[in-house]
Amino acid sequence: MLITIAIVTGVFMAFALGANDVANGMATAVGARAITVKQAALIAALLEFLGAVMFGAMVTKTIASGIVSIDHMQDPNKVIIGAISALVAATAWVMLATYFAMPVSTTHSIVGGMVGFGLVSGGVKVIYWDRLWKIVISWFVSPVVGGILSFLVFKILAWTMLHREHPLRAAKKVAPLMIGFTFFLISFLFSLKTLKKGYGESLRYAILLFVVSTLISWFLVKRFSNSDKFKDEYDAVEQIFRRVQVLTSAYVCFSHGANDVANAVGPVALIMMITKTHTTSVGSIEIPRFILFLGGLGIALGVLLYGYKVMRTIGHDITELNNTRGFSIDFGTATTVLLSSIFGFPISTTHTVVGAVTGVGLARGIEVVNIDVLKDILISWFVTVPFSAGASALSYLALTSLMHI
Repeated sequence: MLITIAIVTGVFMAFALGANDVANGMATAVGARAITVKQAALIAALLEFLGAVMFGAMVTKTIASGIVSIDHMQDPNKVIIGAISALVAATAWVMLATYFAMPVSTTHSIVGGMVGFGLVSGGVKVIYWDRLWKIVISWFVSPVVGGILSFLVFKILAWTMLHREHPLRAAKKVAPLMIGFTFFLISFLFSLKTLKKGYGESLRYAILLFVVSTLISWFLVKRFSNSDKFKDEYDAVEQIFRRVQVLTSAYVCFSHGANDVANAVGPVALIMMITKTHTTSVGSIEIPRFILFLGGLGIALGVLLYGYKVMRTIGHDITELNNTRGFSIDFGTATTVLLSSIFGFPISTTHTVVGAVTGVGLARGIEVVNIDVLKDILISWFVTVPFSAGASALSYLALTSLMHI
């Protein structure tokens, strides 16, 4: 019965993850009108599902995400109920945030859930507070770094192309290099985070793809820009980056499915392993393929049925986007995630994207940024861990009492 409850809760969590987190990947493309909401939902659903099923098994999760020590819990059933409580709390918070169209971190929601059941089961001594503080610091670091990088990228694009006398002529030289470096980032990140390759091997793949994609881009941009169907040179430049932005957004979704599906189904795999071994000393866990399939399906349904709300917030409500701005956001986000992977800093992609959108808006002036929307988002970020922790603690107490454990 516990396994059934865990699997159902895990799928609901995956649904919530798809409805909220997928805005990280597709919101800027939708906001910049590179694709429609329906197209974004279909593309994201497919790529999130493929990422989860094909590469999700390579992402191992340590018990309680390294936030809570469970050595004090001799009864495996209590650990199982704790994991279920964390899932229930995280799902409730992410769905509530999605209802109000607020982008929040599902990783932080799960962390809050683990902290909640840890506190009521073992007290403050079982929480790894030093690791928790790193996550708290990331609330501030993620959006700031993402915002600064996106601000700089957009300024570079404006200085090297958009503010030139002949922007299309400049784009023929600059765009292939920017596109090549984007593919460098994508391949390096994918090899490092998803395929778990070393820095040296990942760097070799990335450099090779940089050279190949730069050459191909140079040829395609030259051919594409000779068309006479554009309104003016600025329109031609935007159309070049429109195509690149769809690719970068698609990568973010594929990578997200591979790396973040464990947020939803990791606790389920933990519960299954404890049930099988009858011990809490299981260390790192590997997620079974059918669990990844269910997680990927849940994410895909979340995108298709409910992903439009948060997409609208990030892609439209904070500031107005076009294709060069959207590209700058994707570029800044990918770079921030790469740097955090290299230095082992636990950042939130959601926070990074919001910071990147804000940074691009500020590059045009503070008057084009919707400060009221940003205030609401910031409040939802600070509420995430306390809400999830409180809901998890109540769920844990209610379930243990109900089941007389």
